[in-house]
Amino acid sequence: MAFDFSSRHVFVAGGSSGINFGIAQAFACAGANVSLISRSADKVAAAAAQIQSLGVQALGMAADVRQPEALQGAFAAAAERFGPIDVLVSGAAGNFLARALDMSPNAFKTVVDIDLLGSFNVARLAHPHLRKPGASIVQISAGQSFTPTPYQAHVCAAKAGVDMLTRVLAQEWGAEGIRINSIVPGPIADTEGLKRLAPTDGTLDAMAQRVPLKRLGRIEDIARMAMVLASDWGSYVTGAVIPVDGGLALTGPRDFTAAAEASRQARV
Repeated sequence: MAFDFSSRHVFVAGGSSGINFGIAQAFACAGANVSLISRSADKVAAAAAQIQSLGVQALGMAADVRQPEALQGAFAAAAERFGPIDVLVSGAAGNFLARALDMSPNAFKTVVDIDLLGSFNVARLAHPHLRKPGASIVQISAGQSFTPTPYQAHVCAAKAGVDMLTRVLAQEWGAEGIRINSIVPGPIADTEGLKRLAPTDGTLDAMAQRVPLKRLGRIEDIARMAMVLASDWGSYVTGAVIPVDGGLALTGPRDFTAAAEASRQARV
């Protein structure tokens, strides 16, 4: 399936690396102009340069999704440069392995602030700059949103909130012609998130074997779903929470005990 996003404006929050950067690259290859934000000015500048090398225009800006004022400025600058936002990808996230009793209130709050509050801030502050009708918002969630997972209390709580936020905004903003959906990635190779959850070859292999398709996902697997949801092929889809995980959600809660111990040993 060939996608054409020529002259469309795609804004990616958390877009300087991993899944989010892969999504940005995919839209750029389909002709979109891309705006990126990340907390690191150096990283987002480098990411924007890579996007521009694909033959499209790109704008990289340093902004933290937890800081509304910075987000407001970034959205205004992006809209001034490329016009209304056609596709908004909200993917900023934080994670680490820890039992609830080993986690400080501030550690729990940090992940909730990045994942949940950040997702609200991105959607809410982008709203004035979204194309109406026609805009598509794609949230990047996680399987912990619906599968209770030990060592992941903070992520489970935050991502469950993200998916419920998706459903509520789909109801509230649907009349304006704005669609919003969540993608739930499985274990995706070559990402920082997977390195944290499966820090050794043994834990990585064990995770791959748990997936019914018996392989790790690829960044392009998530990018393709994002493009489907943002295209006319997904024009009647909103409020959906879609696993792209090789069937991992069918296998029940994951046991991160071995991974947590490997991570702890690595820090010693």
